[in-house]
Amino acid sequence: MIRFLKRRIVNTFLYSVDGIKAAWKMEEAFRIESILALPLLIFAMFLPVTNIEKALLMGSVLLVLITELLNAGLEKTIDRISTHKHPLSKMVKDMGSAAVLFALLNGMVVWSLIVVIPFFKEWIVRMQ
Repeated sequence: MIRFLKRRIVNTFLYSVDGIKAAWKMEEAFRIESILALPLLIFAMFLPVTNIEKALLMGSVLLVLITELLNAGLEKTIDRISTHKHPLSKMVKDMGSAAVLFALLNGMVVWSLIVVIPFFKEWIVRMQ
């Protein structure tokens, strides 16, 4: 039983890595977001904020990547079903795109509230 669980966990991990590789290879938006995510994640780890704020910062970045992966999966599934233009196919693709947009907006709000606004408040105080 334990051998089965170990094999299952390893296989699940390897399938996930395959998915990330496929997204990296086929999805330009995922590549761009991943390249931007890496320094943000590293930066968030070293910011002088609470652990909860670090979790929010990092979670908002990861949410963009997660949403982009789901959106890419939706788009590939729709394309596999049919390459013909159909209003429902467009609607599904647009909804996936909207989900990515909301994840990006969420990230902007979280980073603004925790990093950007406090930085400028401190900067303004020092300038006076």
